[in-house]
Amino acid sequence: MKKNQPALQTPDLLIDLHYLPCIDFFSGLMQFDRVQLEAQEHYQKQSYRNRCYVQTANKVDVLTVPVQQGTHHQPIRDLRVAYDQSWQPHHWRCIQAAYGKAPFFEYFVPDFEPIYRKKWTFLFDLNLELLTICLKLIRLKVNLSLTEWYDKTPPVGLFDARSKLNPRNKPETYVFHQPVTYPQNFGQEFVPNLSIIDLLFCQGPATSAMLLAGLRE
Repeated sequence: MKKNQPALQTPDLLIDLHYLPCIDFFSGLMQFDRVQLEAQEHYQKQSYRNRCYVQTANKVDVLTVPVQQGTHHQPIRDLRVAYDQSWQPHHWRCIQAAYGKAPFFEYFVPDFEPIYRKKWTFLFDLNLELLTICLKLIRLKVNLSLTEWYDKTPPVGLFDARSKLNPRNKPETYVFHQPVTYPQNFGQEFVPNLSIIDLLFCQGPATSAMLLAGLRE
């Protein structure tokens, strides 16, 4: 077992909240009895907290939610979304271009489109709403709670995955997930661990089974 992987007897997971989380994130949620979302940390730049990765016709694209400047030392719950650039139309156009012809796009699009028409004040609230939608579509029931204080050293019995999932991770260093290939909408080579929407739009009802198939032992 790698040092960054959870012990099998650990029942609880502590993890930071991401924007349209990657597949590794959801594989983690499947492995624990209870999941605590870190709601008291300070914002960290260059992380999944405000970005996700999707596969477009020519490349893997990064969708980043801009946040107000000078706020990276603020608690994550206080971090405000910036609107000095039209990020919502850009994200939605990119998602449509990437997955508009995917097998299950039309089936799931009514759940996501309203998110990009609403003006969100706080990044945390946006991320939590998207997580709720994804869990519903995957039909994954998770005992979720939010932390009430920041604990630098969590107690025994809690696997601390905070900041362990990040865009720099390679397949061999994914925390919870072993890549399982599936037909993607674009590209000749399979790209692992994109945003969960890649798996949802391409595999639909089979998403949960694909996540199970990729769990690390």
